[in-house]
Amino acid sequence: MNKQKNTFDKFKGSVSYVVTAELQNAVNIAIALEKPLLIKGEPGTGKTMLAQAIADALSKELIIWNIKSTTKAQDGLYLYDTVQRLYDSQFGEGDVKDVARYIRLGKLGEAFTAKEQVVLLIDEIDKADLEFPNDLLWELDRMEFYVNETKEIVKTNERPIVIITSNAEKELPDAFLRRCLFHYIAFPEPNKMEEIVRVHYPDIDAKLLAGALDSFYKLREMKELQKKPGTSELLDWLQALAIAGVPVERIAGELPFLGVLLKKNQDIDAVAELREKGYSLKRWI
Repeated sequence: MNKQKNTFDKFKGSVSYVVTAELQNAVNIAIALEKPLLIKGEPGTGKTMLAQAIADALSKELIIWNIKSTTKAQDGLYLYDTVQRLYDSQFGEGDVKDVARYIRLGKLGEAFTAKEQVVLLIDEIDKADLEFPNDLLWELDRMEFYVNETKEIVKTNERPIVIITSNAEKELPDAFLRRCLFHYIAFPEPNKMEEIVRVHYPDIDAKLLAGALDSFYKLREMKELQKKPGTSELLDWLQALAIAGVPVERIAGELPFLGVLLKKNQDIDAVAELREKGYSLKRWI
């Protein structure tokens, strides 16, 4: 109990990352219980940036393991550099009998062997094949792994804070889900989004922000859009509007710099079609 009192409620967001009370609690409970925190949410909700915010707020190193479709669990543990060993055996470079010299730690291995506690981000775990999460069950449970080439067990010095993100492209195995705490980051409501924007642009004109937010959320309500604009697109759009000095009254009618908000041809075409029909943004929804 004492340990939980000392570790709970550590994370309260950071200078550049605004959190809800629910997300704050989820992070702190995961830290207190020493369990991975699985984060889901649509693109633009700050899933990946959460790990950076935790590292900044708690003054810890951030180690990022970006998952791809070809990533295997072994890649995160270690790799045995057989090519380098073969080269050294042919050209007499170093002691090839010392197998440990040819073990290269992966991101998980780096997190385990760090002298101080780190934040480990396993980013977009659902990009890998279905077996990938299950292949990590032992390592994430026991915080250790076995190196076949050296017959050694690598154990964690300080259990890392593990944040795992998913875009829900694939269902994750039940056995894996049971070992994680879960939190879904909902897209920010307008008042929370205003708070987020002001963290990045504290001096933004209030009328510009109000007009842009109104148009932004109405645009997101369009059923025709395949990819709704997210927070990063909104921040870029606000900056473009401010730099260009676009009058607030033009924003809803013209949607200047639409390519900053929408990234698919089909979505831009859908907006263009509505414009051709004489609709303004106020009447689209």
